[in-house]
Amino acid sequence: MFKNVAIIGATGAVGQIVRHLLEERDFPAEKFRFIASARSAGTTLTFKGEEYTVEELTKDCFAGSDLVIASTPDDVAAEYLPAALEAGCKVIDESGYWRMKEDVALVIPEVNPQAALDATGIIASPNCSTTQMVVALKPLHDASKIKRVIVSTYQATSGAGLQGTADLFDGSKAFLEGNKFEYKAFTHPIAFNCIPQIGGEKADGYTSEELKMLYETRKILGDESILVNPTAVRVPVANCHSESITVETEKPISPEEARKLFEAFPGIKVVDDIKNSEYPLPSTCDGSDLVYIGRIRKDISHPNGLSFWCVSDNLRKGAATNAVQIAELLAKNL
Repeated sequence: MFKNVAIIGATGAVGQIVRHLLEERDFPAEKFRFIASARSAGTTLTFKGEEYTVEELTKDCFAGSDLVIASTPDDVAAEYLPAALEAGCKVIDESGYWRMKEDVALVIPEVNPQAALDATGIIASPNCSTTQMVVALKPLHDASKIKRVIVSTYQATSGAGLQGTADLFDGSKAFLEGNKFEYKAFTHPIAFNCIPQIGGEKADGYTSEELKMLYETRKILGDESILVNPTAVRVPVANCHSESITVETEKPISPEEARKLFEAFPGIKVVDDIKNSEYPLPSTCDGSDLVYIGRIRKDISHPNGLSFWCVSDNLRKGAATNAVQIAELLAKNL
C-alpha cells in the first residue's frame, strides 16, 4: 500500500476523473493530497466523504508523498516532475512530454505491465488515440505479427480539454441560432464540421498527433518494424474517440479468429452485429473504461488484412483510467 498519494492537476478535466476512479475503485493508500496550479489552490473538494483543500503545485510540494499521478500540460510536467523523482516518488505522468524519452516506461497495463514494474524513473501513460488502438492491436500482434497499420481517427472535442467541449456546445448553439461564434480551442468551426488536423505540422505533412500514434505504438509493443499510417481528425462529438483500423499481419487472421482473440483479451468488449445495426458508438461507450470493437471484417484489398472499428472513452481509458490502472499495478507489486 502507498502511504501518501498526490494527484497533480486534480481540478482539471482528467484530474477530476482520476479522483473519481480512485474513490470508485477504493485505491489502497493511507493519505491523499490534491494539487493544482495557483489558480485553483485554496479551493476545496470532497473525496471519500472528506473535504480537502487543494494545494499549490511547487517543486517542494512532493515531500512526504510516495506516489504521484500527474495530469498537466507538457511544459508543467517537464518543469515539476523531476522534483517528484528527487523526492523519492513513483511518478505516473499523463502528459506527452516524457513518453518517448529513452529511460521512461510507456505503459498500458493490459499490454506491457512489466515495463511499469521495471521502471526506475517516470512511468508515462500514452496518448489517448494510441492507447485504445494498441489495446486492440495487442491480441492480433500476439497471434500473428503485425506488419502495417492504417488508422483514421475521429476524435472528440473533449480531447482538446474543457474549452474544446465548450467550443462544440456553444458553437453549435450559435450556428443553429444564426449567430457568429469565436472559437478558442480550434482554428476552424467544429460545430457541424470535421477538422483534419490535430496537433502541429511535422515531417512529411503529418501532424504531431499522428506521429504519436506511430512512435508510441512501436515503443509499447517493442517492435520498431511496425508500419503505421495515421490520419487524425477532430469531429463534432463531445466525448469518446473512434478509430477505423486496418492491419496487415504476417499470416492471415480471419474475422472469426479475430473476434475470439478480442473477446478473450482483458479490457476489450466486442459489439459486432451489423445485421442488427449493433456496433460501438461514442454515445454508448461514454463513461466506460473498456475499449469497444466492432465491424470486424476481412480487408478485401489484401489477403493478410483485417479491418475493424474501435471506440473508447478518451478521458477514461485514454487518460485517467489507464493512469489509475498503472497505479493499481504498482500497488499490487509493492
